[in-house]
Amino acid sequence: MGGLDEQLIDQLVDRAKAGGLQLTGEGGLLAALTKRVLESALEGEITDHLGYQAHDPAGRGSGNSRNGVRSKTVLTEVGPVELDVPRDRNGSFEPRIVAKRQKRLSGVDEMVISLAAKGLTTGEVQAHL
Repeated sequence: MGGLDEQLIDQLVDRAKAGGLQLTGEGGLLAALTKRVLESALEGEITDHLGYQAHDPAGRGSGNSRNGVRSKTVLTEVGPVELDVPRDRNGSFEPRIVAKRQKRLSGVDEMVISLAAKGLTTGEVQAHL
């Protein structure tokens, strides 16, 4: 890993320790990072599905719009992660990264950690996923 990557990881770990946050387990740093990246990817998916960004006037009168979120807990290698999965008014949104009725995620954690460790922004990780 390059210097920036190690610095980023050190900063995340130091902040977690200073705040009394565990690295693994429910509510830990890795679970929080996984939650953030997955929710960002889900937001990207619903934007692609609807064809416009949140709060964009282009969505008015489109026949379908965002309709809040539903909570969902998925089991990952770093522990359970509660996600806010976006919904659309027509009920036609079918997320791919975390499919409806999917309860377990495997392999995503390693990918998220690897991409974040390389210094990618949340948006860049979202685009990759």
